[in-house]
Amino acid sequence: MKTINCNGKLIDLSTPKVMGILNLTPDSFYDGGKLSSEKDILSQAEKMLSEGATFLDLGGYSSRPGADFVSEEEETQRVLPVIKLLLKEFPNTNLSIDTFRSEVARKSVKAGAAIINDISGGNLDENMFKTIGNLQVPYIMMHMRGTPETMMQNTNYKDLIKEVLFYFSERIAKARSFGINDLIADPGFGFSKTTEQNFQLFTDLEAFKMLEIPLLVGVSRKSMIYKILNTSAKEALNGTTALHAVALQKEASILRVHDVKEAMETINLLQNLKSH
Repeated sequence: MKTINCNGKLIDLSTPKVMGILNLTPDSFYDGGKLSSEKDILSQAEKMLSEGATFLDLGGYSSRPGADFVSEEEETQRVLPVIKLLLKEFPNTNLSIDTFRSEVARKSVKAGAAIINDISGGNLDENMFKTIGNLQVPYIMMHMRGTPETMMQNTNYKDLIKEVLFYFSERIAKARSFGINDLIADPGFGFSKTTEQNFQLFTDLEAFKMLEIPLLVGVSRKSMIYKILNTSAKEALNGTTALHAVALQKEASILRVHDVKEAMETINLLQNLKSH
């Protein structure tokens, strides 16, 4: 059984779960700057939770290609007050913090966050694994090369699937050596990968079963969808839902999304199909 421990609660991932995205950055690719007041944040969080999100993912550093650098101090100032605000209003919420900095991770968990979601898989902060091992929280490790600023110059692979799998096996072994128990792999769609490579990765998602840890898929409204459809992030919900259905058939455990209701409907339909 795939379970993770979030602040003492065991969450069973053998039924797929939804992680709602709450961007606290002014420059995110889809909803940057939307959540600029406490009222906006609480209303978006309430909407996502009422639609069925198991996790809310808070990010204070936009990781879109070419995003602006954000200092650790600014990232902390964006994230910590929101953790407190959300847990005061929704005390049972499982908050995931999207950060690659160990200090932001430590302070966030101290403030009540349940999960750390690291786009760099521990590669951008040498203290991350030690910190997560000490905190004993679930850790989502994503595949990326370089930094958000440089990742799109790093798309040359000899064998994409083999290299991404090798990256994870190495990262998992290292994480385990620091006593990190609950690990989740995110293949990193859109990070250091061309549109073509994103689809290749998606086609071979089954290969990730060999890692024997839950898989998170984050394709919501990304350019791999809207470039193929000649549209925009704003118009990419239908395309997102189509790929979510395929991701679930390939045994994704968590969908990280902007649109919780539609993702939950997809899960419910697919689970229903499975049971027949």
